Amino acid sequence: MGDKANAHPGAAGRATAADHPASVRNVVLVGHSGSGKTTLVEALALTAGAVNRAGRVEDGGTVSDYDEIEHRQQRSVQLSLVPVDWDGYKVNLLDTPGYADFVGELRAGLRAADAALFVVSASDGVDGSTRMVWEECAAVGMPRAIVITHLESARADFESMTRTCAEAFGADDPDAVLPLYLPLHGVPGPDGHAPVSGLVGLLSQKVFDYASGERKESEPGPDQLPRIEEARNRLIEGIIAESEDETLMDRYLGGEEIDVKTLIGDLERAVARGVFFPVLAAAPAAEGSRQGLGTVELLELITGGFPTPLERAAPGVTTVDGRARELKACDPNGPLVAEVVKTASDPYVGRVSLVRVFSGTLRPDATVHVSGHGLADRGHEDHDVDERVGALSAPFGKQQRPLTHCIAGDLACVAKLGRAETGDTLSAKDDPLLMEPWEMPDPLLPLAIQAHSKADEDKLSQGLSRLVAEDPTMRLEQNQDTHQVVLWCLGEAHADVALERLRNRYGVQVDLVPHKVSLRETFAAKAQGRGRHVKQSGGHGQFAICEIEVEPLPGGTGIEFVDKVIGGAVPRQFIPSVEKGVRAQAARGVAAGHPLLDVRITLLDGKAHSVDSSDAAFQTAGALALREAAVDAKIHLLEPVAEVTVLVGDDYVGAVMSDLSGRRGRVLGTEQTTGGRTLIRAEVPEIEIGRYAVDLRSLSHGTARFNRAYARHEPMPPQIAERIREEAGDA
Repeated sequence: MGDKANAHPGAAGRATAADHPASVRNVVLVGHSGSGKTTLVEALALTAGAVNRAGRVEDGGTVSDYDEIEHRQQRSVQLSLVPVDWDGYKVNLLDTPGYADFVGELRAGLRAADAALFVVSASDGVDGSTRMVWEECAAVGMPRAIVITHLESARADFESMTRTCAEAFGADDPDAVLPLYLPLHGVPGPDGHAPVSGLVGLLSQKVFDYASGERKESEPGPDQLPRIEEARNRLIEGIIAESEDETLMDRYLGGEEIDVKTLIGDLERAVARGVFFPVLAAAPAAEGSRQGLGTVELLELITGGFPTPLERAAPGVTTVDGRARELKACDPNGPLVAEVVKTASDPYVGRVSLVRVFSGTLRPDATVHVSGHGLADRGHEDHDVDERVGALSAPFGKQQRPLTHCIAGDLACVAKLGRAETGDTLSAKDDPLLMEPWEMPDPLLPLAIQAHSKADEDKLSQGLSRLVAEDPTMRLEQNQDTHQVVLWCLGEAHADVALERLRNRYGVQVDLVPHKVSLRETFAAKAQGRGRHVKQSGGHGQFAICEIEVEPLPGGTGIEFVDKVIGGAVPRQFIPSVEKGVRAQAARGVAAGHPLLDVRITLLDGKAHSVDSSDAAFQTAGALALREAAVDAKIHLLEPVAEVTVLVGDDYVGAVMSDLSGRRGRVLGTEQTTGGRTLIRAEVPEIEIGRYAVDLRSLSHGTARFNRAYARHEPMPPQIAERIREEAGDA
């Protein structure tokens, strides 16, 4: 690990296929947008791949994504994998987007990884969303470390930021969040800012100087030792406190000098167990340099301190019919169980699936069973099929390096899985299995779209289905009430990326239209109507008359039809015809074209003709009677009301509750939760929360989350209902 005496990679370079799970490390990089995750991945890849056997810098040592959207938006919008070799280990670096709209990509990265590296900018600090991800990792015991970037900033203060990290991430034990190194500063520039030129190891008390572009080890000067003594003692005490050797603390307090190798071993075990969280520093290499500051130390931490895939329990597995299946953890010789953690479309090779293998070994050209979770409610087609695996590869920027196999614990890109979607399970075709899904956030920002032209309309359905196959955080809705196609997204940036992919990747141009909620109508009081349908136009005529009474019912009742005809005024065979007619008219609405509900419709009387009455005639008469009853009646417009729960930091509770009230919401109650947050429960009209996903993020500085569920329809305020009717009339 970092304080091992300047270990140098024995087999540095780009990753190949791993042959044993113990030689694999899967690490996800987490941090807010702009914290420097992608730059850090590039620096680690450059360090790991910089030196070939001839001692020369190899070409292609940086990472670039083929997705043009990222280049245009100047930020990561998707999960990407960069595998590197370091000291005989294959390290799969999973770079995640930092912007909240792409939290689905982050969750996929957490699923694929066995440890997390939290990237914190020395100039920006720790934001609320990063704290929440830390808590997610803590809940499942995922090992974590922290790396502080942007040390070149004039405002950077490593020691201050280390204390900030201890406060943010060490709520239970601040002494479990401690630095392994302290930065060394070079000669101050004209602005007085002294750049970071090296690191001093607190355990080894060695100086690692990066000023020349290569890591050089030396002994610290006498003037440097006092600076590191206090930090070193605190680090040793923190390590010993987490040691499994209960005698170590007594020996240390008794004055015994604990061997550095013992401390490093205990440190590695504490990190792997997820009870100690070291803080490191990193900066990209200067132009022409071979190693970025702190990159060797990070790679040593990853390979020495982070757990192997063998140490992670696999997610639950069942047969496709739901029976539990026990699997040996990460066995390359076990039954095949792999999971698609990301799906993307490459302009040259088609659909590419990023797969994490949890059991068995995946090989090219094998036939596998693809099991989906049936996300029909999100517009995903259910599937349970056999498919042939195409080529396996390891990505490196725009290149794909072929792999001969992918063992349990490793990741690979799989080509030509035409039906596989993100979250699907790959297993042996004669032993189909299904992994439990990971939690994905619900998309809560609606985007109502329509094809721009007839040509776009022909391609729209296929383009949308491909879009949601790649991204399970999108939901596709064909709303039968409003007749709108609605793509539900996580936020505006998520929506922008979806529309750009539709346009550039699938050649579909769409227009945005105002999103409509599913309104309803009901009668405010009793009303009566008479439906008369009498026509004579040669041959058989049409004759049907019926009289009805309509009265309101409690919400959620629906429509009741009651027959109170006396003396056969409406023949028995035509009473179902009247009911069919009024129900059909109720579905079409009686005032503003919205379905009618929560009424009792009673057939009181009517007339028939022995020759000209018919089923069709009484259906028409029933519809006419309902329309006439509505002419002079007061009709309430009903709007859907959602039950909303908001989890927000205590500092923003007042602002959120005030905002909910401004949306005609009724706060039902609050509940204190862990981590200084409050859960607010409220009922809010759906028409008022169309953009709540965006507005809440702004209101809470990205620290709040909310969920919504349909509660009921209830009468809309008269002034708003009148505006809706006027807008419908203008349309």
